[in-house]
Amino acid sequence: MRTKSFLLLVVLFFVSCQTKIQPRSPKLVVGIVVDQMRMDYLTRFQNHYGSAGFKRFYNQGFIAKNHHFDYAQTKTAPGHASIATGTPPAIHGIIGNDWFNKASNTNQYCVYDNTYAGVGTDTYEGKKAPTQLLVSTFSDEIRLATQLRGKAIGISIKDRAAILSVGHSANGAYWFSGKDAGNFVSSTFYMQQLPAWAQDFNDSRVIDRYLTAWNTLYPIDQYVESGPDNTVYERIPKGKQTPTFPYDLKELFKINNGYSVLEATPFGNSLSTDFALAAIAGEELGMDADSDVLMLSYSSTDYVGHNFGVNSIELQDTYIRLDKDLARLFSALDKQVGKKGYTVFLTADHGVAHVPQFLLDNRLPAGYFDKKSFTDNLKKAVSFRFGIEDLILNISNNEVYINHKIVADKGLDAAIVKNFIVSEIRTHQDIAEVYSTTELMHMDSHNPLVQRLQRGHQSKRSGDIVFTLLPGYLSNGTQGIKGTTHGSAYTYDTHVPFMMFGSGVQKGSTYERTNITDIAPTITALLGVSNPSGTIGNPIGKALIPH
Repeated sequence: MRTKSFLLLVVLFFVSCQTKIQPRSPKLVVGIVVDQMRMDYLTRFQNHYGSAGFKRFYNQGFIAKNHHFDYAQTKTAPGHASIATGTPPAIHGIIGNDWFNKASNTNQYCVYDNTYAGVGTDTYEGKKAPTQLLVSTFSDEIRLATQLRGKAIGISIKDRAAILSVGHSANGAYWFSGKDAGNFVSSTFYMQQLPAWAQDFNDSRVIDRYLTAWNTLYPIDQYVESGPDNTVYERIPKGKQTPTFPYDLKELFKINNGYSVLEATPFGNSLSTDFALAAIAGEELGMDADSDVLMLSYSSTDYVGHNFGVNSIELQDTYIRLDKDLARLFSALDKQVGKKGYTVFLTADHGVAHVPQFLLDNRLPAGYFDKKSFTDNLKKAVSFRFGIEDLILNISNNEVYINHKIVADKGLDAAIVKNFIVSEIRTHQDIAEVYSTTELMHMDSHNPLVQRLQRGHQSKRSGDIVFTLLPGYLSNGTQGIKGTTHGSAYTYDTHVPFMMFGSGVQKGSTYERTNITDIAPTITALLGVSNPSGTIGNPIGKALIPH
């Protein structure tokens, strides 16, 4: 019996050894983040898209049609950080593009770090690093899983997008330095000098071919999905009398900060694609057995959207041209890596609201929040109530920061101060909700808006009181009724695309709700590596071919 049992164990051992663990695939993950892309841009402009760009996801891949941000701060930096880490600002720490630093009483930009210097630039634009990001990214985890043999590259017009999308251990993050330079640059956090392929790209002056006239790609009367070319809702570029085509970029060059003029045109996206193609070739991405990552953020859609709004022909033309840039990118990947060698996902860092005045003129609820008047009146009311100046340190990102030193020195009860401020804010006609953050973190999280506010609260960086504006309301700033923005917990800011195609991806779609924090664990599940250190999301199983 012992001999038979031993033989059985030996047989089972050798049978188990024959069971192969599926190797990692794909060889390259390409993450595309389209800045400020609402989900409805896919359907609204679909008749103008070709088969090789956005529609390739529909024809070959998986579409999550009810994909949302699950926190309130729908801005560029938190968006890229959440996509990369699988967790909200409450955990990864990037609570805004910038925020009030309570320790130093100064403004903190999300990726500013003056302990590092620029590479390819001598300006402050290079003093950047991911040191404010408190957790790892999926790129970091892929790098760790491959003993740092797998490469990770981040590219964007915006520094915060390039840096936060790849994180700490990346081989390089590159962003655009406009004005007189017109180069892609980096930071000594990542490297001491630009690699030869990046320097060659800058030296080639490919950028100069985009200093041309921006006109509509197709006859303008075909843009029936958008409003008139000239409306009162659009910001007028310096040097133009009206916000109308064509835009002569050579003529507008000097008066609009030199090469920075390209950022708010579709050519900024084309330039980013050119640089990405140079990176794919120069870094030989996807050319060995260890999985690489390329994170490419298209920022020009955001600049155009802010300036001209959701209903503009400028925005529509930008997406039509982006569709062609995507087709160009995918074609190059097919040739270099092979159609079965890479996986692409596409999402956005946030959506955007319609221009409020446009909504008002069409009898829809909307309006403008006068932040300056609100701030002045609130500070006066608090000073009058407690007989003390400067009890409010800062109001930013719809959060109020209390001066706790003065509260302690004067022997005030912090809870009473907070409750007064909350009650005062609640009387404002443009405010939807207002909470002391102490109260907020004890509230029932089954309320979706409450949950999104909770997931955005980071105790060391966030304020003492948080408020939300009514739906459709924006802070009027200095632009009046022109242009638009984002940053709320409402659907127009939270509903964005999530699409995949390529190696390991199953064709299909879902209307089940998925969240932005589900992207990172979906990618790590695809590759069989560990989740980022702060991940709370779950893999979108329907998107992946079962192993």
